[in-house]
Amino acid sequence: MSTAAWREQFAAEARAERPDLALLCLLLATEGDPALDERAMDAAQIELDRLAGMLPYGLRGGRAWANAVTELLGGRLGFHGTPADYDRLSSSLLHEVLRRRRGLPILLSVVWLEVARRAGAPVYGLGLPGHFVVGFGDPEDGVVVDPFAGGASLGTGPAELASGPREPARTLDIVQRILANIRAWASARPEQSGVALWAVELSLLLPSHPAALRYERARLLVERGSFQEGAAELDAYAGVVSAVDADAAARIRAEAGGAPGNPAPPGTGLRPDPPPATAGRCPLLKRRRG
Repeated sequence: MSTAAWREQFAAEARAERPDLALLCLLLATEGDPALDERAMDAAQIELDRLAGMLPYGLRGGRAWANAVTELLGGRLGFHGTPADYDRLSSSLLHEVLRRRRGLPILLSVVWLEVARRAGAPVYGLGLPGHFVVGFGDPEDGVVVDPFAGGASLGTGPAELASGPREPARTLDIVQRILANIRAWASARPEQSGVALWAVELSLLLPSHPAALRYERARLLVERGSFQEGAAELDAYAGVVSAVDADAAARIRAEAGGAPGNPAPPGTGLRPDPPPATAGRCPLLKRRRG
């Protein structure tokens, strides 16, 4: 299947009434691993089903489910993470996390969530600042485990759990956060601008996304030599910004005009810092924590 076809399926699933988290994670993984095809995606889904079938029947209560899932995934099967996993793109690709049993906190949490959900557990994801964990039962009960630590129980220990609201993460918020992690990984590696670009473009296919991603996409296009397409994207983004910050929109249009290959006075280019219209000042430019 072509990249365009995978993206069309990703966009359709993201707009479904109840988006499938595992499927969305596998569809985005096709961008990072061209060898991932329908057969391999089916195999990953079957593996999640198989793991769910290894859990005991008749469990009741969040604590019982948390113990059983942790004993299976973190104990018997050894799913966990290490600091070295932050250096690998594969740590953000679900099929690779299932194969290696290693990954970033949010991808390991996806494994916990999908296995537990298939077995009938009351389970939810919980996004913390800089981390992602999994809760079982009623969120107010505070039964929370850390898949990155092999499922170690957090209870209500961390301050952000004890004092903050325990609002379950929505499926599309989880996907957006995974893509933000991939963009962060790529931004630290200039040679991986292609990875940054596909992560931005998938983020833009989600029904709700930060408008500033269009600016990020434009700069990546120009960096990769697609000057006219990048200039057009900048101009489109300026149209969004102009409703709330006319000065910032003018600066963005100046960048678009100065893009190489665009008929405009030289010297502006696309190297200045991003315009000051940011999430903190512009209600249109929403941001999500990575």
